[in-house]
This record gives sequence, structure tokens and C-alpha cells, in this order.
Amino acid sequence: MDVRIAELLVLLSFGADLGTGQPMEHVLRQTVIAVRLAEKAGAPVDVAYYTSLLAWVGCHIDAYEQAKWFGDDLAVKRDFRLENATSVRDMITTMVTHVGAGRHGLEKIRTLAAFMTGGMKDIEHTLQNHCFSAAELARRLRMSEDVILSLAQTFERWDGRGPGKVKGDNATLPSRLVGLADVLAVYHRAGGVEAAVAVAKARSGTQFDPALVALFCEHATDSTAGVDAVTVETVLAAEPAARTTFTDDELDAILEAIGDFVDLKSPFTIGHSRAVAELARDAAHASGFPERDVKATYRAGLVHDIGRVGVSNAIWDKPGELTEAEMERVRLHPYLTGRMLESVPALSYLAAPASQHHERLDGSGYPNRLSGDALSASARILAAADTYRAKLEPRPHRAALSAEAAATLMHDEARAGRLDGAAVDAVLGAAGHRAPRKPSLPAGLTLREVDVLRLLARGLSSKEIAQRLVISPKTARNHTEHIYTKIGVSNRALASLFAVRNGLMDEPIV
Repeated sequence: MDVRIAELLVLLSFGADLGTGQPMEHVLRQTVIAVRLAEKAGAPVDVAYYTSLLAWVGCHIDAYEQAKWFGDDLAVKRDFRLENATSVRDMITTMVTHVGAGRHGLEKIRTLAAFMTGGMKDIEHTLQNHCFSAAELARRLRMSEDVILSLAQTFERWDGRGPGKVKGDNATLPSRLVGLADVLAVYHRAGGVEAAVAVAKARSGTQFDPALVALFCEHATDSTAGVDAVTVETVLAAEPAARTTFTDDELDAILEAIGDFVDLKSPFTIGHSRAVAELARDAAHASGFPERDVKATYRAGLVHDIGRVGVSNAIWDKPGELTEAEMERVRLHPYLTGRMLESVPALSYLAAPASQHHERLDGSGYPNRLSGDALSASARILAAADTYRAKLEPRPHRAALSAEAAATLMHDEARAGRLDGAAVDAVLGAAGHRAPRKPSLPAGLTLREVDVLRLLARGLSSKEIAQRLVISPKTARNHTEHIYTKIGVSNRALASLFAVRNGLMDEPIV
């Protein structure tokens, strides 16, 4: 299926929504308003369109620093749009109200003191970092220089008090339009046209271009009509430029860029998505997947963690044990990944495997507690690859494990029935671990057939065997028939005798 640049930008815009504490579709609403105003203002509509979809994608790259000072980095960015700081003092006042959020007593006082003496250095370059990173990603996405320049000026203000001190119409018209449309979308959602007009007038001449404010106020109803019901299809249909599609290799490169960008959310995950994707791709290939499925597994790996941007770094980077409420937020991120991918038609086929990387065969995973046959082969490979790579990487609460220790834990997970044994073997093989020598089993039985034979010998029915091994009853029956054929018996009693005679009821075979 061909993938358009606009579809990829819509996917990124969902990440920007989540990463800035906004509801999904905020950027879509903002884009509709920006395009309508661009048409009325005689601005280049294509530049306004692409700038709007990309404007906030860099807002997660310094979430680690923000969470260190403010607790919930998403809350700080959410509240940022509600402020019209017209001076450094205003900015500091706004920041200080958030410092130490969630902390109490001496800990809060120490955090505030540290912020006033050194924390501002972390924050000074925040807006520049966001603009720079968005522009860099735009280059990797092959956006025009006009779009890249507008992205670099996303946070500039009409009064020249923005991060780059670009004043008045020295900033590009699309960047001024997008900055206005962003705040309009927030206030329109909260209070309708009247609220949007009021905030535009209140910030005219300071944050916003007075001419654009006047233009909006004149056409406020038309500019915001239907934005609360905007859909992905609406925004894709509004794409003004030629609908560029990509070759397979180009799409892979762009998804790699997106995966790399998502991993910047935390210093503990940098490089994680690409490493998982490459490991899953090699494991899928070694497992005999058709080339189409190998490719899909790789792409799902690249974007499997895009939902992480919707969870605060106060959780991701917490050095201690997470509370149950915090764990609920963690369990949300694969759901968000699936929700984002499902919303983009050309990438919806990646939603299931990407969102199931924390599901487990025994139903103990999340977010949907899927089990057994509900998990595709690609999802099982991704779950194993993600688990292995995560063990090799440091986390706030632990150091990185050695490859040998990670492999041991992987085998433990497979024996416990949480990870698929074949997927674990394929991933470890792709990671360079020597495959364990398989024991010589009588009558050509496989390890899985031995598992079935043991349970059969103990009197379990096909349904009970299926539940124990997390397979379907039909698969359990097929295994039983194959066992009878291989060992030359026709009933459970004789099969039990064969198992005992050949030592198959002793210690587990691994």
C-alpha cells in the first residue's frame, strides 16, 4: 500500500498531541484553522499545512529535564498554551508555579532552590530545542526549506520576545499563522468561538500578529466551523501539495527516523526502537516468515513505542518502584500506539503487532490481556525482541543486564508460558546466542509433543491441555494424533507407558 507524506505527518501529530498534554486530534483541528486562515491571508497554504502538522513534534525531546523540575512534563506543556508570558519575569513566574509539583516539604523547597540556581539553564533552551528538533526531523522527511524555516520559528512572538528574538513580520507568515491557530484550537475547544476571539484579541500585538488577529475575528465562525468534528480523512483530503508517496526503502528510512525520534523521550530508551526492529526482522527471517511479513514485523518494531510519548517522564524516569496508578499509565502506552496507527489508514496493518508487544501468551500482559492464538507470530517475535533489548538497556531502577543474564531470563519467561519459546529462540539466535543443543527425543517427538504427552499421560483432556499450554483445543488434538502415530499406540494408557519407559516423565526437557 502506498503511504503519503501527509499520513506520516498525521501519525506524528498524534504523538505531538499526547506529548504536549493535549487530546488526540488537537493538531488536526489546529491545521484546519491554519489552512483556512492561510487561504484568506494569501499565505502559502502548503507551507502552513505541513508546518502545522509538524510544529509540536519536538516537544518531548527534553521531557527528562522538564520532569526533573516540574514532575509531570505533560501538565507543564499543557498549561503553556494558557499563558501569555510577555517578559522573562513572566516566564520565570510561570515556571516557578510548576517547580516541584508532586513533592512536599523539604524536598519541594530543595527542588525550588536548585531550580533558581541552576534549573533555568535547563529550561532556557527548551523552545529552541523543540524548534531545532522539529526542523531536523522535517529534513529527514524531505520537507521544503520554507517548511523547515517556519518550523524553526514556531515559538517566535510578534513582539520579539520569543526564543530567537525574531520580531513582527520578520517571522514567516506560516509560522505566525500556526502559532495563532494552535492557541485558537485550545480555546475554541474549551469555550467556542467567543473564547477563541477573546484570547486572540487579548494577545494581539504581543504574542500574535495584529493583522492576523483582525483577519481571524472577521472570519472567526467560518475559520472554526466543524473543527471539533475534524477527522483524519478531513485533514488528508485537505493536503494541498502533490500527494507524494514513497518506495519501500524510503518508507523504511522515514519510519526509522520516527522511531529514533520517539526514543528521545527518555535517555534510557535512546536507540531502543531501531534495535528492537532490527532484531525482530532478523528473527522473523530466520523463522521462515514470508518477506512481506518480515517487512511488516520490522516496521511494527520501529513504531511499537510511539505511544510512550503519552506518558509522563515522571513515570518513565522514576528511580523507585512505581505505584499501581503509575503502572496503569505505563500499561496505557501500547494501547496509544495501536490507537495512533489504527487512525492512519496506510499504517493500520502495523497496529496489532506493534500494540501487542507487552501481551503475553498466558494472558498476563497488557493492555488487553490477550493470550494464545490471539497473538500473531509477528506479535510474539516483537514481544521477545522488546523484552530482550530492554534487559540489555539501563533503566532508572536497575543497571543493564549482560547478554547472558538477559538470555537466561528470556528462557525463564518461555518456560513459564509467558513468551513464545520459538520466538525466544529465534530472537536469541538473531542476537548471536548459540542455540542450545536440542536433546535427542525418542520416536522423533518434538519438545512440544513431549509437553502434550506428559499432560496426556496425567489424564488431561484436549481442552485442558490446550489451556495449560496456551494453544487451541484443535492444536492439542492434532499433537495427540501425531504422538500416537509416531510412537505406534492408539490410546492414553499405552502412550503413558511409552512416556515412562523412555524417561519422559522425569525432569523437564529444555
